[in-house]
Amino acid sequence: MQKYSAGHGRDLGRPPVPAALRTVLAMIGSGEASSRAAIARLTGLARSTVSQQVDALIEQGIVEETEVSASVRGRPPRRISISPRAGSIAVADVDVGSTQVAIADLSGQIIARDVVRIPVDHGPEELLGAVIEQVRSLLADHDRGASFLRHVVAGLPAPVDFRRRRVVRPPIMPGWDGYAIGDHLEAAFGCPVTVDNDVNLMALGVAAQEQTDTPLLFVKVAAGIGAGIVTDDGVVHRGADGAAGDIGHVQTATRRDVVCRCGKLDCLEAVASYRAVLADLGIPESPADDPSQAPRELARLVSDSDTQALFRVRQAAGDIGEVVAMLIHTLNPRTLVLGGPLSEFHDEILSGVRAAVYERALPLATRQLTITTSQLGADAGVTGAVVLATREVFSSDGVARILAASRD
Repeated sequence: MQKYSAGHGRDLGRPPVPAALRTVLAMIGSGEASSRAAIARLTGLARSTVSQQVDALIEQGIVEETEVSASVRGRPPRRISISPRAGSIAVADVDVGSTQVAIADLSGQIIARDVVRIPVDHGPEELLGAVIEQVRSLLADHDRGASFLRHVVAGLPAPVDFRRRRVVRPPIMPGWDGYAIGDHLEAAFGCPVTVDNDVNLMALGVAAQEQTDTPLLFVKVAAGIGAGIVTDDGVVHRGADGAAGDIGHVQTATRRDVVCRCGKLDCLEAVASYRAVLADLGIPESPADDPSQAPRELARLVSDSDTQALFRVRQAAGDIGEVVAMLIHTLNPRTLVLGGPLSEFHDEILSGVRAAVYERALPLATRQLTITTSQLGADAGVTGAVVLATREVFSSDGVARILAASRD
């Protein structure tokens, strides 16, 4: 097991890692360079120095160098990449009824995934315990040593204090308020852990995989409603305390006197969430063992042009669009992406949100705005968690940990 100081992000009892070695590995891990010549050109290091560092990384099993193709003249070009056996990352995308769990290599390639079907309201001990066991099982099944787990990312459907790695007064997660999620997972896995809001991870996944223009605003419409913001440089904007994008408890303009779970009236979540639409139509929420049951029933009603279903979905779209229009003026994103179960009704939701946005937002903020739905669907959270984990692994601290651990 690597010598990781839980909660501090420091490796103890090791001599410092040479700066050149850290630089070279960071360049390879981030994808900025894939050859010795490119590393030398981008870093300004001497070619002999680069070659020494690359050879050391190959010897330690962290990177590998392969021939790309045959060359007519001279030596064939060689490509440097992170070795598939250099380590693993694990991610968990927690939703109300189930949790997606996956392991990946350090290049971000997903190796295996599974679903833990424990509702979030069963509490942190039961759910996190099941997630830990599932991660260990996936690692063992694919011959990935648990001691080479480099980073873990968990996404949760609640406001997250990013620095303290715990949720704060989550309205749909009884028993989770203030629970030390990061510490719990860190103690189990012996590696750094990042805890984030699930919508932030979805936004990051869409920005990375769907090649959308940034700034990007991602809005998830599920049991709750939240937004994730990715800036021009591809970084998630979390705000001072991690509360950026928590739009589910913004009061809507239309007064309906609906009491939200937070105790306030007419919050966006209370009138326009997927759960609110299902409740108003008398459709029971899906059981954990059949998460597609409620979506199928709502889809059937919409496709059959059921008057109440169409009205309720369009009403929700209008409410969401009004709040999003305020965000458009505040953030001026280039792309607005809708995700979550309700976004699957593309025509009704997109048209309603677009109508409200273009009615309420000024032309300067909307003339180049793209409004669409996510192509990743339910995979957006896992994808974003993998992206975040690999970034952390190849950050300055993460690279130092990999190199230090390779000396053991």
